[in-house]
Amino acid sequence: MIRPILIAAALALPVTAAADTPVSIALDWTLNTNHIGLVVARDRGLYAAAGLEVDLLPYSDTNSAALLAAGAADFGYLTSLGFLSARAGGADLVALWATTQHETGRLVFDSGNTAIARPADLSGKTYAGFGTAWEDALIGAMIRNDGGDPVWDTVTLGTGAYEALAAGAVDFTLEVATWEGVNSALMGRRQSSFTYADFGIPDQQNGYIATRAATLADNPDLVAAFMRATQEGYAWAADHPDEAADLLIAAGDFPNPDLVQGSMRALAQGGYLRDGDTPVGRIDPDRFSAMARFLFDSRVLKDADGAPLAWPGDVSDWFDQDWMDR
Repeated sequence: MIRPILIAAALALPVTAAADTPVSIALDWTLNTNHIGLVVARDRGLYAAAGLEVDLLPYSDTNSAALLAAGAADFGYLTSLGFLSARAGGADLVALWATTQHETGRLVFDSGNTAIARPADLSGKTYAGFGTAWEDALIGAMIRNDGGDPVWDTVTLGTGAYEALAAGAVDFTLEVATWEGVNSALMGRRQSSFTYADFGIPDQQNGYIATRAATLADNPDLVAAFMRATQEGYAWAADHPDEAADLLIAAGDFPNPDLVQGSMRALAQGGYLRDGDTPVGRIDPDRFSAMARFLFDSRVLKDADGAPLAWPGDVSDWFDQDWMDR
């Protein structure tokens, strides 16, 4: 059940004006390891130390981009596709953060399927999908870039895709390596995969935290306080994946704690949360632009009438990380 949303009238005040300034962030999905830094910052008192009382708004039928754009939340946790679609469609949102420094998605198939050795072999096969234009653009580009004919059959199954693949009812699907991939390994499923970037797809960052441009302009101190505490939470989680997983398990409803533990280790050990000396959460302008351009050129980003949008020429003002320097 969704708790009452805190409409942030208090955002008109500087952070120092209140001991516990209420702040809300809408989640993009049910609580999972992508949100770990938010849970750590809340439950280890990092938000409280910054003078903030942060409400993590549970996933609902209204997506986080829509909630944020409508002013029903102060911040939103959005997928890369969710943010870029909303911003391209006219929502005045600004990205402040990217959780994963590299693409966690991958194309998977049964290791025993000897008919598949490369993406070109997927031509004419059956794909278990999730019903988005992004999937068609992604799979088509991978097959085409490998010299194949981008033609395949699709059955839309949602999360049932993984059971269908395990049962041999379909030939391939997409998964998040740090969640479904971990789950498949725990279940003993033998799966092989293709990495998107190996076949011409930009290596995107993902898991954006965004706010409205008006919030950023009117209350940069609050944005900085929230984001710095969030960054500290993710940095701690990257350094203490097992302890962070325990906090997440305590905060949510997880039938399989081993999946949470394994997912956190995959995120930390795979260099997804921290990539070398790059600060946790840093947005790479080149990769941001490359993925936006791919989505525009692939006609994935559309207006309210469903017409593909034209590349604007520059998306550098779609994100802002000045809070890191405040």
